[in-house]
Amino acid sequence: MKHVRDLFKAPSPVLRVPEGEDGADIWELVRACKPLDENSMYCNLLQCDHFRDTCVVAELDGKVVGWVSAYVLPHDPQTLFVWQVAVSSDARGCGLGSLMLNHLVGRKACKGVSRVQTTITSDNQASWSLFRRFAGQHDAKVDVQAYFTQALHFRERHETEHMMTIELEEQVQKAA
Repeated sequence: MKHVRDLFKAPSPVLRVPEGEDGADIWELVRACKPLDENSMYCNLLQCDHFRDTCVVAELDGKVVGWVSAYVLPHDPQTLFVWQVAVSSDARGCGLGSLMLNHLVGRKACKGVSRVQTTITSDNQASWSLFRRFAGQHDAKVDVQAYFTQALHFRERHETEHMMTIELEEQVQKAA
């Protein structure tokens, strides 16, 4: 397979709502994207089914090369929580992560969203860069706070997850 940078000049990746059949491919993609936490394949299947309207699959030549799992908080419908962003090594460095996030916030399912949140460990520079870039694209204010801590929540088995909150100045809506 050609490197995706070369392919972006010709066909663009297809961004779409996931289907149940995508679960195994998504599971394999996430497993290949260290340092992302691996979920069970069943979890990815449920995401493709129950949360499909707030998740994104990126395909290139029929191959899953990108994934965003997210959901609107049940107790706060203005907040979209992004659980994971995975981009295949073949597709990195081309802005696919930003493309998927922008596509997602433009969907009908995110109509009332004015805030994006995610949690990131301090060593995940790719995620910090992606979400800072996304915030910059929207001239958004950013707040970062320790959220699930290594000692209290993870009992020293996982690094602290920092909650990044991105306040979108204006709602991003463009019927995707």
